[in-house]
Amino acid sequence: MTQDFIALTPKAPDAAALLAALHAGGPDLTLTTTDDDAVVHLCTADGRPLVSIEAPLLIHTAGEAERLLGPDLSPAGTSYWWTEIRASTAGPGAEALAASVGGRLTTLLGGTLWPRREPGSTAVVDAAQDHEAIAASPGALPVVDVLTDSTAVVLADRPVLGLTTWLADILRITTAADRALHLVTPPHVRLTLPLRVALGGAPNRWVVQDPAGGYYDGLSGAVLVWRNGTFAPAGDGRVADAFTATAAPTGEHQLTVAFRTLHAPDADLLLGTSLQTAWRHLTGTDPAGWGTAEPVNLPWSPRQLTTLARDRAPAPTHTLAIGIPARPAIATHRTTRTAAGVAEDVTLAIGYAAGEQAPLKAIEPLAAELVDAHGLTTMLTTLRAARADLTLPARLGPPPVPVAFTLGPRDVREAGLTHARRPPLAIRPAQLGTPDAPSLHYPLGDGTDTAAWTTLSHLAAHLGSRVGGA
Repeated sequence: MTQDFIALTPKAPDAAALLAALHAGGPDLTLTTTDDDAVVHLCTADGRPLVSIEAPLLIHTAGEAERLLGPDLSPAGTSYWWTEIRASTAGPGAEALAASVGGRLTTLLGGTLWPRREPGSTAVVDAAQDHEAIAASPGALPVVDVLTDSTAVVLADRPVLGLTTWLADILRITTAADRALHLVTPPHVRLTLPLRVALGGAPNRWVVQDPAGGYYDGLSGAVLVWRNGTFAPAGDGRVADAFTATAAPTGEHQLTVAFRTLHAPDADLLLGTSLQTAWRHLTGTDPAGWGTAEPVNLPWSPRQLTTLARDRAPAPTHTLAIGIPARPAIATHRTTRTAAGVAEDVTLAIGYAAGEQAPLKAIEPLAAELVDAHGLTTMLTTLRAARADLTLPARLGPPPVPVAFTLGPRDVREAGLTHARRPPLAIRPAQLGTPDAPSLHYPLGDGTDTAAWTTLSHLAAHLGSRVGGA
């Protein structure tokens, strides 16, 4: 499998430290760069990348190393540098070479190398040996383990696999090339919410190695086979036993709020404030940090987020936000230019340990403020029994259960207030907004009764008879 190493250092990897680290392969390796020199590759003479070193990230957000790498990692100080070093499966010695690169960085700069290695693993590695028989694939993506006409396969083994800059770049490149991205992991690996959202379903896949042999889809459990250069369902409807194995209840749960807001494209528009409002209502704090990939490295700043979106317009902008370690929370945020204005699509998930209660009473006041101040169009709130750390294991879990649905003024006007406030169900919607621009908030339950999905389906059908796409 592709082996990742991460150097967490209190000092920035300067030119001298990087030069010393890159000499871990001796004089027979060559250097190339990609992504506007943001990624350096140590390569064999024929151009096969063995190790890739990404541009160091300065992390200002507390808890990211622990969230993504494990609780035993606690970098000193309020900020530190995160340098990703990735060994390919191109040939023997690549893993030892990557470990030596990381070991040299932490020896020179201080800090910790993940995963931890024996002291002194900084020797020169003859990773160039026996590579004459390995032909470089023309146009191959760096450190992609298998590349076919239809699929890029990446092998990964981390306790938590997030939407790293590397994976985001591979996903962007494969999508542009009309290829699928298939992530292959051992069964113990868990995904973060941003990576789960980014994969977005077929043709991309999370492929899990079945302990009983073979592979299965980490999201659906379908047994997979390698066929015609890609992973595909076996075709007999089988679901892996490892996916359906019953886990003991933990009492942990997740609250998820997904909403869209719509704004006029004013010069003074400040993006991210609707997400900040939701965060405050549900956690009592602002987001701790934001970024475009994981680890999330920047202190929370709606103004900087807005600047990024303006620079990328009219293309969509995808960003992430993270909470403080004491209250697990993570969000995806997408800004899009539409014919009606500037849309923000937010999915905010918050984790609660056993014995903690999700603040369901805060949902209606949140909906009211989003309607009054942020141009809310729709909002769906769900609750599910799931890990409080907000990661997704490769196992069947209970489905989310709807708690509430909010319809904004524009769609209420399109449906007609009288029609929208009288669904053929025992629902008593609360009217929000102003008399001239009313919005409706529909309570659906306390998140424990799965029949709420039937209620929501009937409500959607009732509203959909008048509102396009409701």
